Amino acid sequence: MSYYISPRFLDKVSVHITKNFLKLPHIKVPLILGIHGRKGEGKTFQCELIFEKMGIEPVTISGGELESPDAGDPSRLLRLRYREAAEQVRVRGQMCAVFINDFDAGAGRFDSGTQYTVNTQLVNATLMNIADNPTNVQLPGSYDETPLQRIPIIVTGNDFSTLYAPLIRDGRMEKFYWEPIREDRIAIVRGIFPEDELSQGDIVKLVDKFPQQAIDFFSALRSRIYDEQIRGFIHTLGLDGVSRRVVNSADKPPEFKKPDFSLSHLLESGRAMVAEQKRIQELRLVEEYNQFRTLNTQPSNRNPQPSNQPHLPYNPVMPPHSIGDSGPSVFQGDSQSSTTFSHGHAVSTELSLDIFEQVEKLLSGGYEIGLEYADRRRFKTGSWKSFARIDNEKEAIAAVEDCLKQHPNDYVRLLGIDPKVRRRVVETIIHRPES
Repeated sequence: MSYYISPRFLDKVSVHITKNFLKLPHIKVPLILGIHGRKGEGKTFQCELIFEKMGIEPVTISGGELESPDAGDPSRLLRLRYREAAEQVRVRGQMCAVFINDFDAGAGRFDSGTQYTVNTQLVNATLMNIADNPTNVQLPGSYDETPLQRIPIIVTGNDFSTLYAPLIRDGRMEKFYWEPIREDRIAIVRGIFPEDELSQGDIVKLVDKFPQQAIDFFSALRSRIYDEQIRGFIHTLGLDGVSRRVVNSADKPPEFKKPDFSLSHLLESGRAMVAEQKRIQELRLVEEYNQFRTLNTQPSNRNPQPSNQPHLPYNPVMPPHSIGDSGPSVFQGDSQSSTTFSHGHAVSTELSLDIFEQVEKLLSGGYEIGLEYADRRRFKTGSWKSFARIDNEKEAIAAVEDCLKQHPNDYVRLLGIDPKVRRRVVETIIHRPES
């Protein structure tokens, strides 16, 4: 099975690696290449294919290795791996690279609840030092004046806006946003499904049927097709006999017939996978449980519905009693002004009643109001920009109205913030741009 390498991806990675091994006069070459983009789009796998094509055996570091109970260990590890890569070039006479997976997961700061530890500071400082002095990377407690071979560093992640800004400046890190276009997606899926399983026309239809899914969705879909045969294998042996047959068995490994890779079967399985994704997005039970704890609400009052009305989808982000029986929540502000009552006073507002009640409920509970917005691209990567933070009702209503007016084509999110612990207790999208 031959896998597809995107020409854009290949060009960016190969040029970065090669450029770092060349001595270009009066040119400052960034040592780090940061590849970022949506989850599951094949960033790591594309890098591995390129390394193999270029005959490079990278020195790999996981984002999980960038934290440790012992202060200083991750920064020392970075220096040690960098020196290992330089030694590998010297001994083998071949190019090498340091490859850090999921860098933002280990060194990023996602919100006020993410700890910024000594190790995080040291990792950022160490990488900045290596980027500025790539031929003089020393280990703690020793000094070797022999210049090292310059080794390019490639890092992958989802959201680099969570990283320390001086580290990702252009002189140190070159950025590459990876978002496969339709032609890339078709070619990559073609490599996942060989020609004897799916025709080119079926590949195109499959990709176009699930345009919002990441590349790993199609790989998981192919794996899911084998579930039927695995299930039959288990039933044939019996649950108590499976372990003896597949672990340390003297018999040859079990063989399975080719599954049904018809387009209709794939679409059926794909829709089932999408349904499971939606269930996770809609339930968000951890937020519901945290709200019962922080807002002191009772689960038994969850979204009461009159028996003669159809069941309405529960919004787990806000407290259950703030939804009421007035029908489904509509988060966009109304185009015409309306008047509502707050603490016995008439208040004129252009917001829908649902948004007004949410703001009032949070403020009356002693929470601050926050507003964030994101365009379509930033929304996909979860990269929100702050708009305002308010702690009184009059300014909060005006700020929400102002934010909705200024960002009609963006996603707008309402936050409830506990001022005592500086932690978010509510996050809900109150405006979505028209598709």
